[in-house]
Amino acid sequence: MAEKSYQKKTIKKVLKRIAPHMPLVILSLAMAAVTVVLTLYFPLLTGRAIDYIIEPGKVDFASILPILTKMAVIALITAVSQWIMNIINNRITYGVTKEIRDEAFKKIEILPLKYIDDNSYGDIVSRVIADVDQFADGLLMGFTQLFTGVLTIFGTLFFMFRENVTITLVVLLVTPVSLFVAAFIARKTYKMFRLQSETRGEETAFIEEMIGNQKVVQAFGQEDESLEKFDEINERLGKASMQATFFSSITNPSTRFVNSLVYTGVGIVGAMSVIGGRLSIGQLSAFLSYANQYTKPFNEISGVVTELQNAIACAARIFELIEEEPQTPDANDAVVLNDVDGSVTLKDVAFSYDPDKKLIEDLNLDVKPGQRVAIVGPTGCGKTTLINLLMRFYDVDSGSIAVDGTDIRNITRKSLRGSYGMVLQDTWLKSGTIKENIAMGKPDATDEEIISAAKASRADSFIRRLPNGYDTWISEDGGSLSQGQKQLLCITRVMLCLPPMLILDEATSSIDTRTEIKIQQAFSAMMEGRTSFIIAHRLSTIRDADIILVMKDGHIIEQGSHEKLMAKNGFYAELQKSAEANHNH
Repeated sequence: MAEKSYQKKTIKKVLKRIAPHMPLVILSLAMAAVTVVLTLYFPLLTGRAIDYIIEPGKVDFASILPILTKMAVIALITAVSQWIMNIINNRITYGVTKEIRDEAFKKIEILPLKYIDDNSYGDIVSRVIADVDQFADGLLMGFTQLFTGVLTIFGTLFFMFRENVTITLVVLLVTPVSLFVAAFIARKTYKMFRLQSETRGEETAFIEEMIGNQKVVQAFGQEDESLEKFDEINERLGKASMQATFFSSITNPSTRFVNSLVYTGVGIVGAMSVIGGRLSIGQLSAFLSYANQYTKPFNEISGVVTELQNAIACAARIFELIEEEPQTPDANDAVVLNDVDGSVTLKDVAFSYDPDKKLIEDLNLDVKPGQRVAIVGPTGCGKTTLINLLMRFYDVDSGSIAVDGTDIRNITRKSLRGSYGMVLQDTWLKSGTIKENIAMGKPDATDEEIISAAKASRADSFIRRLPNGYDTWISEDGGSLSQGQKQLLCITRVMLCLPPMLILDEATSSIDTRTEIKIQQAFSAMMEGRTSFIIAHRLSTIRDADIILVMKDGHIIEQGSHEKLMAKNGFYAELQKSAEANHNH
């Protein structure tokens, strides 16, 4: 029952999306009506023509010629109206799917990061690409065959009743069998198609994950395990697809069987009527033609119903994404940050990703403009989480974070994030030229500005050595660039905008010493006079920080300058000693 009401809701949502295209839908219906009426008028003319040539040596050419002319004109008009109908249907379908994709992509842009973190990228991609494609196919079939099918059924009955009531009743008696078969199959197929769609999303997610991490898979010799996992998902997808296809394939043979019964009934009763003189041979030929045309839509409609089940199952998945709760929008009176001096205050901040597992509690911090704050601590202690909160990728559970004395929940996200320059451990590049990658935060930057930013970040020399310099095209993972070069490009990007505050996740662990020195110099130049938060992976790089926060299990257990913390001889001093021991080792 729940499945049914869920289906109904989805259909309502689809109809709501089609509503703005109503003028085109009406035009499509009109063209369908013209096509059907003329197609059904055709057998009548054929029957009349047959009656003029039935007796030996008595072919009435004078009467046949106007009928043939009429038939030619009707065939032409039918073809044109069908062509126009198909164009309109395509326009409606691809208009609706374009709007749905736009809506889905816009939603992804404003979804809280929690949703993106909790769902696999592949499944989200599968919803926006594969599911919308399947939905489009179903919708197109619905428009193209459902309208004409229903109109054909009623139109045929009308024409048959006009000609002979008895034979029409024979046709009507067999019809419920066809409807019963179609309804039974439709119920079965929806569940199957939904399962197929979900498993397809799971498989896309897995493939994307494996391709993205192929180096890791090979480095740890996980090829066989990955294959096993893929085979298992693929097996399930194959099973779900087979079941869905099996039920949808029964449709055609079952309805064809019913059609044959209709055709046989019409043939027998019609032949008796001809013998009894109640029907001419021309009329019988028209009736047999109608019997065929009447039953054909049942085939098509049951096929369409199957395809629509698939479309609705896919639509449900895409609507789930579109209807996800977006991040809390900016307040109407939200402040736009200008001329930021860079003071940051955290007051009694508490936050956890999972309500059952406490992460950050009672976090207090007062950062003066231009101070350098280094955050150190073991993995999983909350360093990256703190950055997520400062940038408002996540909102605090309680307490507050303020920039320049204003709570960041009362500041527009765009201006808050625009006030921070961010260089992360994971370098993010998009496919495009080096120049486009650098100018991401400032698309209107001149070539001179881009080059001077690259010089400041020590990236200019390696960029000039690339085949096309600043116009060299790179793929989204940076292609053949080394980790250090990618990091330098990300620093250049921030250098170009030079916002008042910086967040540096200074992951120089995968970088050679010479590049690391360059990156350290670039960082130093950037931090000059700016409030900076540095997540430190190597303790040697943070001695110059004004405040060092030592985090453990979501709490700041020590804070102060390097000298103060060393003198304290606590957790920080221990970290420092073990780092030195490793280094000497």
